Amino acid sequence: MVWLIYNLLFAAAFTAAMPYYFFRMCRRGGYRHGFGQRLGWYNEALRRKIAERRRIWVHAVSVGEVSVALRFMDAWRLEQPGLAFVLSTNTSTAHEVAGRSLNPDDVLIYFPVDFPPVLRHVIDIIQPRMLVLTEGEWWPNLIRMTRSRAVPIVLINGRMSESSFRGYRRLRWFFSRVVRMVDLICVQSRQDANRLLSLGADPASVHTTGSAKYDAAQQDPDSMRKAQEILQAAGLAPTDTFLLGGSTWPGEETVLLDAYLRFKAIYPALRLVLVPRHAERRDKVMSEILSRRLRGSAAEPDGRRQTADGAAGCTSDRYNRRT
Repeated sequence: MVWLIYNLLFAAAFTAAMPYYFFRMCRRGGYRHGFGQRLGWYNEALRRKIAERRRIWVHAVSVGEVSVALRFMDAWRLEQPGLAFVLSTNTSTAHEVAGRSLNPDDVLIYFPVDFPPVLRHVIDIIQPRMLVLTEGEWWPNLIRMTRSRAVPIVLINGRMSESSFRGYRRLRWFFSRVVRMVDLICVQSRQDANRLLSLGADPASVHTTGSAKYDAAQQDPDSMRKAQEILQAAGLAPTDTFLLGGSTWPGEETVLLDAYLRFKAIYPALRLVLVPRHAERRDKVMSEILSRRLRGSAAEPDGRRQTADGAAGCTSDRYNRRT
């Protein structure tokens, strides 16, 4: 009965959210690509590659988790040559990042919706040797249906924020069933461990291992050079001091712009660099800039430069108050 209630609620929520997803598909070209995979539709070539051997299924929702997952997969392959993986992601940006770095033996897909008919079809195709989840990917049907096939389930670099903990605690009667199905839970901190234990996790399965994102963070000379070129194109010198807002969401640019204006009175040479998480928000971000009588010099990722008055948006900007 518990699972029936969950699936009925999920189906209703997914149906209600469909207009939003179609809107995103229209607004973000990258989101449209591979949308059918979210419903378990794979072309024949992809299905043949998946079927070449049994694979470990690793799921990472976005860019940060993908970086951890890729390092994890590489390290595991060094220990056990011949391993092959299916890596699933949620966001189009993470999908693109993963595609650039994925081992040729591995397979990249979009994560299917957590609904039994879809998941049953996907699990039949992948036939995973193991399911590896990253950070906070507690998908109830995926965990339950994988577990029912005696497939080991592992969570790596796990975390449980205060807001998530409050939500899961209200649903402990349901979430405790899910968390107990995971065989090994590796979390970033003791606080994360305590929260999961209070939600019903088996103490023998929970281990504090620290944050794997520090291990995944490596210097990339090509990326550093490209970042320097973008900053220079926007008029920033290596000796400048700047406030950086990276991968910003709506509302965060407003806070940073207001903080910048206050800091600017104390540090006149201070510059502000904003990097919106989603490129289609460029017009909105530029409006926030202009509403404060600031002028900006924008640089696209390929190094092209735009001015505030005629820009379609910005990826990285240097701001000064208009005279």
